[in-house]
Formats: sequence, structure tokens, C-alpha cells
Amino acid sequence: MKLFNILIVVFVGFFMAFGLNAQETVSFFGKTFEKSNKMALNSSIYKSLAANDTLTTQLTGQITEVCQAKGCWMKVDLEDGSQVFVKFKDYGFFVPTDVAGKTVVVSGKAFVEEMSVDEQKHYAADAGATKEKLAKITTPKRTYRFEAEGVLIED
Repeated sequence: MKLFNILIVVFVGFFMAFGLNAQETVSFFGKTFEKSNKMALNSSIYKSLAANDTLTTQLTGQITEVCQAKGCWMKVDLEDGSQVFVKFKDYGFFVPTDVAGKTVVVSGKAFVEEMSVDEQKHYAADAGATKEKLAKITTPKRTYRFEAEGVLIED
């Protein structure tokens, strides 16, 4: 009977240890939301959008860059290699500045915008660009944008 109890304790401990490691931890910022099964997984939605069109959706990808001043924007790579510039609705929340490389799901509005030279330089300066890199920004750029109401960062 003693051996049986010991085996049960070892067995339960084994599954608890591996079960805790297998659980995914997530952090929400802004408005919480349920992940959609119909989530856009690439930039195909942007190809159908004209300037000033918006689409309420969710996107997922890997965070490549975050505002180092306070976490007020981030850049997300999608699986097709395109990049989305994400800002947060009404400047109402921020994300940690150390989340580059993590997987993110954003919920909100996707749109296409032509970013001015001044705005490009502002964001590049926030990201720590050198004066030489800032000087190379000379023309407006069509960008994929996203205004997030909620952000889920997977650890």
C-alpha cells in the first residue's frame, strides 16, 4: 500500500510539473477579447483596402519592434512577410517595451495609410534610429496600420 501511495504522488507530481510548463500564459492590454476562429492570418485583407477604408478584425503575428519611450506602438510581422504598424485606441493603454519577439493577437481596426515623412521620422526616432537613418527618410510611404482596442501577448 505504501508503494502504491508513493507511485500516485510521483505520478501526480510528474503530470503537474509538465502540465504547468505546457500551459500558455497570456497578457492582455486594453480591452479583453475572445480570439476569433476567423482571424486574418496574413496581409490579404490589406490588399483589398483602399486608403481610408477600415475593417474590424483580429490579426496575429510576431512583434518585431516596440516604442522604447513608453510602449505606445509596435510593429508586427505577419506570416507572409508584410509588417503592420499598431497603435492603441485613444492612446488608452501601452504594452511593455520588452515584448519584441513574442506572438501577439490584436483586436481592432485594420486600415491602409500613407505615412508622411515627418511621421516616419518621428517613429524612427522613437525606435532609436540614427541621424543618418533619419536623413534617408524622404518620401511618404503606404503602410499597413492597425488601431488596437485590445492586445493579447502570448508568452
